[in-house]
Amino acid sequence: MLKKISILFVLVGIISTTNAQIKTPQPSPSSKIEQVVGLTDVTLEYSRPAMRGRTIFGDLVPYGEVWRTGANANTKITFSDNVTIDGQELKKGTYAIYTIPNEKTWDVLFYSDATNWGNPQKWDDTKVAAKTTVEVSPMDVKIESFTISFDDLTSGSGVIGILWENVYVGVKFEVPTDKTTLKSIETVMAGPSKNDYFQAATYYHTEGKDLKQALAWIKKATEGTDPAFWYLRRMSLIQADMGDKVGAIATAKLSMAGAEKANNADYVKMNKESIAEWQKK
Repeated sequence: MLKKISILFVLVGIISTTNAQIKTPQPSPSSKIEQVVGLTDVTLEYSRPAMRGRTIFGDLVPYGEVWRTGANANTKITFSDNVTIDGQELKKGTYAIYTIPNEKTWDVLFYSDATNWGNPQKWDDTKVAAKTTVEVSPMDVKIESFTISFDDLTSGSGVIGILWENVYVGVKFEVPTDKTTLKSIETVMAGPSKNDYFQAATYYHTEGKDLKQALAWIKKATEGTDPAFWYLRRMSLIQADMGDKVGAIATAKLSMAGAEKANNADYVKMNKESIAEWQKK
């Protein structure tokens, strides 16, 4: 028995040792920034290497060569709307940010394939969705950890700031805040849509609220020529619940005709059954 217990303890010790993992800090910790610019969501994911006494630009990061702009996996930026960079439209989505540092200027490239570990094994110019050249701004202080920030925010633009060693470069991007806002204003000022009226009437009806108000809204939804058969179906149900069986039957017949035209067998069946039920009463 003692022998079995000893063996068990040995096995437990082996398993514990095998499963144990040593945790140490990453030399280039990952960072994620989320920023709203105007009405556009912008998300940045990158890794942050440190100087650690090294000369960075022109040495660790050579001039004139494509750089991953950070460490580990490629730096990624995601825009929720189409944006404009240096006059070029960049469709909403996720891009890798690659750079070509030089002493006086940097080329900044937004690459449509953001799944690489560092630089792509084979560079593809057709995947460069936007490219711009920006001037280097020397700084009086040194930045130990590689940093990317969102700077100079306005309702219609922002700047992607890249800082390391004593270098700052900024890439301005513009967001469609004005266009989006004007469209929203036009939509709201135009009043509720037919679907808004339908949704409001449906909620009031299904939740047992004011049926008179529900009927008023559904009438708004069915105004005009060729109203949707499912709108008419809801109207007939409201009429029936209000005790207007004659009106409900007439509306249900219109709904059924529309459903037949659309080859919607379900609504044809529901209307037939409702008409038969209401005619009995």
